[in-house]
Amino acid sequence: MSAVPVARLALSATVLALLGGCALSPGAPTPSQDAAASLPAQWYAPTPHHGELGDLSRWWAQFADPLLDRLIADAQRVSPTVSAARLRIEQSRAARAAADADRLPQIDASANAQRGVYDSRGVAATSANGSITASWELDLFGSNAAARAGAEARFAGAQALWHDARISVAAEVATQYTALRACEAAVAQWQVDADSRAETARLTGLTRRAGFDAPLRESLARAAAAQTHAQLVAQRTQCESTVKALVALTAQPEPDLRAALAASRGVIAQPREIAVPALPAALLQQRPDLAGAELDVLAAAANVTEVRIDRLPRIRLNGSVGATHYQGGGFGGIGGAGIPSIDGSGSTWSIGPLSVSMPIFDGGARAAKVESARAGLTHAQAQYAATVRRALEDVEQALVSLQGTADRQTDAETAATGYAESLRATDARYRGGLGNGFDLEDARRASAQAQLAVIDLKRERVTAWISLYRALGGGWDAKAPDASSVDPVTTAKTAH
Repeated sequence: MSAVPVARLALSATVLALLGGCALSPGAPTPSQDAAASLPAQWYAPTPHHGELGDLSRWWAQFADPLLDRLIADAQRVSPTVSAARLRIEQSRAARAAADADRLPQIDASANAQRGVYDSRGVAATSANGSITASWELDLFGSNAAARAGAEARFAGAQALWHDARISVAAEVATQYTALRACEAAVAQWQVDADSRAETARLTGLTRRAGFDAPLRESLARAAAAQTHAQLVAQRTQCESTVKALVALTAQPEPDLRAALAASRGVIAQPREIAVPALPAALLQQRPDLAGAELDVLAAAANVTEVRIDRLPRIRLNGSVGATHYQGGGFGGIGGAGIPSIDGSGSTWSIGPLSVSMPIFDGGARAAKVESARAGLTHAQAQYAATVRRALEDVEQALVSLQGTADRQTDAETAATGYAESLRATDARYRGGLGNGFDLEDARRASAQAQLAVIDLKRERVTAWISLYRALGGGWDAKAPDASSVDPVTTAKTAH
């Protein structure tokens, strides 16, 4: 049994608890402490094959199925979930740019010109001026820095959720694809069973009419044949529904998809065995949803800092530089007396004022914002703790399923081999005139049911591997390039 420590995961939860404590008042709840305290000291489910072979980072290549790779790429290209996650990245990138801009001086330019009569002499004059003004809020208490830190955390969290969306879509496509292949293989076996039941019913009818069987046995044989045929129809319907699900996931024209699927009908792709070394560390580093939950806590803590600082004085420095031009006269005056033109121009500049503003009374609005931000932080910490627990559960359940299928695999294959040998022997006896058709059909049905058990076990095992892929973050690397420079279509294969 594997016993891998979860120290890094516990340390992360504890650090987050301390971070939240810095932004909360003394005595405020910090759910991350509860999360850290509740983490197990080891993984209790055994890793399959003791984690000795393969590598999670090249997951889909292990299936050696180009059609599966293509379907995953198509689904990620058209998935609304992936598209929505990409839009969240764009929104958070814009918010981060706005937070960066708030930390810089604000510079504005203005210009105006006017002409009119400004004195009793009736002399028209033209004046024009232009100026450039600048203002800069001195971030003495770190409000703008906190806002920028929060925006950065939200941007990184949006990128993590984009990875998570891609992983979810890939896992869903692979699960449906595996279910379809298993369904097609099961249809073939149910067809064998249904044909055998029909043959048994025919033979029973012949023996009943010859007086060697009772009508009841013929009725039972026909009932069994009808029941098996109904199961065959249900299996075919399930396959059709799975094809429709793949069409919806990939947006492929159904005739094209069916043609591609028909090329390898009934073949269940089996991945090579893969290693799962140091599960807790892999979980902490690879799961995008866990990274996103952690970043949500950081963003919420930054928001608490920002709204608390908003209650402190704000200092702003202003300055300007400008030019003025004035021209008057030159149009004659009272009684036709000429009035000389007056021209003038000059420049102006100023530094200041240095303004200080401090809230005195706002009816409790800022205090309410602080309490709301604290509640948001507590909620983010609780969500992080829940995500940690869900991550642990997902991995444990995947490992349990893998171990269960491994424990049953040998018995299922032994049974299938034994029933296949019995069918061959019974068929040989029948052809040699030493057996009867009833025994042959009984052996045929037993072999078909044993093969159905193997098919279902293969599907369950592959599904468990896919669940483990999903539970461990799909090989996602926190050091991957910025999502803005990655095309989810062209990198759908290489990213896995």
